Amino acid sequence: MSKISLGAHPYLLGFDQLERLAERAAKGAEGYPPYNIEHVAPDGFRITLAVAGFSEEDLSVTTEDRQLVIRGRNCEEDRDRVFLHRGIAARAFQRSFVLADGVQVTAAQMENGLLHIDLTRVQPQQVVQTIPISRK
Repeated sequence: MSKISLGAHPYLLGFDQLERLAERAAKGAEGYPPYNIEHVAPDGFRITLAVAGFSEEDLSVTTEDRQLVIRGRNCEEDRDRVFLHRGIAARAFQRSFVLADGVQVTAAQMENGLLHIDLTRVQPQQVVQTIPISRK
């Protein structure tokens, strides 16, 4: 059985990147750290990540090629400590979210061990363009 490609449909011109975006989003499907995505306004979203044990300096939030990338690297200050049980994850992580055209990150803030990232969808201007037809 062969795989049907959305980008190969004759009416979907230029949508071949859609499959690549879906595959790229599926790659970052690791479960750590846990997160929520909320719809907070008609054109707003909030991603909340549980980052207990990380400080603002340990985290970075960037956008790279239509992708929101959150990285955490916990500085190992407790090398001399001996744990009898270590249940609080303090490992490095990278979590990615593919952003649609027009979605922009507007803010990032830490609150009680939660990293909140606010996004808004900017409505594009409707542009009507007339294409001149020339003769050969």
